[in-house]
Amino acid sequence: MTNETPQRTIAFSPPDITDAEVDAVAQALRSGWITTGPRTKELEAKLCAFTDAAGLACLNSATAALECALHLLGVGPGDEVVVPAYTYTASASPVVHAGATLVLVDTLPGAFCIDPEAVRRALTPRTKAVIPVDIAGVMCDYDALFVAVENVSAWRPANEVQAALGRPAIVADAAHALGASRGGRAAGSVADFTTFSFHAVKNFTTAEGGALAWRDFGPVTGEFYRRAMLYSLHGQSKDALHKDKPGNWEYDVVFPGYKCNMTDVAASLGLAQFDRYPDLLARRHQLVERYEKNLDGAPVSLLQHFGDGFASSAHLMLVRIEGATEQMRNRIIDSMGERGVACNVHYKPLPLLMAYSNLGFSMGDYPNAFAQYENEITLPLHTLLSDDDVDYVCSSLLGVLGECL
Repeated sequence: MTNETPQRTIAFSPPDITDAEVDAVAQALRSGWITTGPRTKELEAKLCAFTDAAGLACLNSATAALECALHLLGVGPGDEVVVPAYTYTASASPVVHAGATLVLVDTLPGAFCIDPEAVRRALTPRTKAVIPVDIAGVMCDYDALFVAVENVSAWRPANEVQAALGRPAIVADAAHALGASRGGRAAGSVADFTTFSFHAVKNFTTAEGGALAWRDFGPVTGEFYRRAMLYSLHGQSKDALHKDKPGNWEYDVVFPGYKCNMTDVAASLGLAQFDRYPDLLARRHQLVERYEKNLDGAPVSLLQHFGDGFASSAHLMLVRIEGATEQMRNRIIDSMGERGVACNVHYKPLPLLMAYSNLGFSMGDYPNAFAQYENEITLPLHTLLSDDDVDYVCSSLLGVLGECL
């Protein structure tokens, strides 16, 4: 351990906020309309077009969006939902909230993405959804996943939405993946449902927020937006924007819903971010390329963000340290911190967490996920980094590896 003062401090993932965002929020505050209103509707329209989705609803988090998707699918007690063991709790907790049975499966060997063959083996007549996770903004192989969920023996739909699909639904956790693409298709247009996060650490932020997008799979999709709005506002048949019209106070409560709507204050921040987002994505791609160049030949393997037919949103810089144990990895993170570089781990697999071990899951059943986790560190990747910052992070990592390996 060193007592020397770090040459600089590199934050892990601060939000990129400019005067444009500050001004947009101030305008919303001064407008007199600060809850769900015209700015939220404008952001929904822009994001829907950007993702090429059939429809999109903004909510207050990606977690709420995922719960809303399960609600639309009629998922509840007696149903099963398949989730990768290698993810954050927000991919799995909505399944528990819905009262369904959580089924965890492993990743592909040497990869962070869900194993389609493991998904196929996990399917039963009770399976109503599969939730793949686009970790770091790299989209999964959805073609393989759609093949995996076809022809489930004795399968029965939970409701008319499932009946329109004729199989378990693919509900993408694309919290990291706004702006990613695979096979020429944008995240938001590929899976049956797609959830996005706009949390403060994400590429695109509304401080807190998220969205649910869906593709067109028949006439039933025309009802999704109305149902999502009901879900997000207590099941109330008329939101504040419509109730505000003179003489238009009357409303009903269709079912006892939730309270997870996006506000216009949050949407105003998102609208300013949206105008900047193409440039923010381009900068992230440049930073990834600089990392790749600087770490070429080092005893590490980097998650591939770009390749034949796919491009990620470059949300996280996942690095695996060749030959490192979990304990060595932790020492490397500590040593990077002493040099002023904040690092992280994405993710601690769910069976290692008390909530999921208490549900009966054991890490030994997911060897590929543990192998990915035990030597993974996540380096800073955000648009406030300069090229020189990336060079410092890389030189610091190379120095630490020389000491620890």
